[in-house]
Amino acid sequence: MNLLHANDRPGEYPPSWYAATAELLPPFPGLVGEARADVAVVGGGYTGLSAALHLAERGYDVALLEAHRVGFGASGRNGGQVGSGQRREVDWLEQRFGRATARRLWDLAEEAKALVRGLIDRHAIPARWVPGIAHAFWQARDVPHAHRLAEKLARDYDYPHVVPLDRAALRAEVDSPVYQGGVLDRGAGHIHPLAFALGLARAAAAAGARLYERSEVLGIEHGAEPVLVTATGRLRAGQVILAANGYLGALEPAVAARVMPINNFIVTTEPLGERARTLIPNAIAVADSKFVINYFRLSHDGRLLFGGGESYGYRFPAIGPTVRRPLARVFPDLANVRFDYAWGGTLAITLSRLPCFTRPAPGVLSASGYSGHGVALATLAGKILAEAVAGQAERFDVMAALPTPPFPGGPRFRPALLTLAMSWYALRDRLGI
Repeated sequence: MNLLHANDRPGEYPPSWYAATAELLPPFPGLVGEARADVAVVGGGYTGLSAALHLAERGYDVALLEAHRVGFGASGRNGGQVGSGQRREVDWLEQRFGRATARRLWDLAEEAKALVRGLIDRHAIPARWVPGIAHAFWQARDVPHAHRLAEKLARDYDYPHVVPLDRAALRAEVDSPVYQGGVLDRGAGHIHPLAFALGLARAAAAAGARLYERSEVLGIEHGAEPVLVTATGRLRAGQVILAANGYLGALEPAVAARVMPINNFIVTTEPLGERARTLIPNAIAVADSKFVINYFRLSHDGRLLFGGGESYGYRFPAIGPTVRRPLARVFPDLANVRFDYAWGGTLAITLSRLPCFTRPAPGVLSASGYSGHGVALATLAGKILAEAVAGQAERFDVMAALPTPPFPGGPRFRPALLTLAMSWYALRDRLGI
């Protein structure tokens, strides 16, 4: 089974609050017959759309193929948090790669956040940037490390925007009884993720990129000029960019071995009225310390958007009950709140939790596996891919040098192995160990 077709209607966005509140674009045509481009992009999410936009602005003839609609995948379904840094913390990166590489990766991530904000401003994208992300901890023993890391970022990385919060200070930001403290990153923020993806698509098309929807790539014929094959057409290109992330499937085995799709789920409550003002008074976003992370924020119309729960197969579980359990633990007084929207999506992780940049075949570049940290990094990845196509591959090579080892068991057995591992970590979460 293909994740592109396991849980969604063909060519339709999921029934999310995002799809209900975004200004959807008229459909782009499908690819029919023979076509050629300087660069062909597979996937209409942040990576692919950013690559198409930046290449078109450089004067390349770009054609992008999307199996459903632009922003259909994780780019239009995620929690909307535009976080700082890489998925791994700077002390972890320093221990493995040294201070210089850790600092370079931090600076790239800072550029990624600035790129998101710059694209929103430059193209008048109605993505509603709101500042602030809190990282909240269930266990008091984890808070001192987070506070030390805030000091380290200010001292060694010129980033004074992370504010330590004790239990009372965090409770003033998030009206939940479960958290023991944390930090508030005032340099991070959150957006309407589907609106951002649609804005990138509009900008890419205006710059001259050809966008094709309902054009699933069924195979790649490798050669001097790779050919992308769909059900109704063939696209020949000088170079190919793979930007399908968790929806890549078996299209490129060398990437699939290192990038694992997982499913995550979000609900949106009924409007909360006055309760919304006390729940998260300053409208920040929140991500907590559970291994299967809970993340949440308020919508601009006074609802709680709450993400939680994961699955590792093809079919989504019943989403409402899956997310209600963690939501009720974080906000007990909302245990029985009505859900107006509930949806799932597929992202992609790597074993190292670092993004996977690679050249899987001659004339083919790929970036994926953002491990839940992709709003900013995927957008920057598209720009870096465009640079590499243009012959400026230094930054691509920096990212490609990061380790992304293959998953044990290969594509056939890795979901079962990952389920066992995640079950162990979920037990640790419940036991508080």
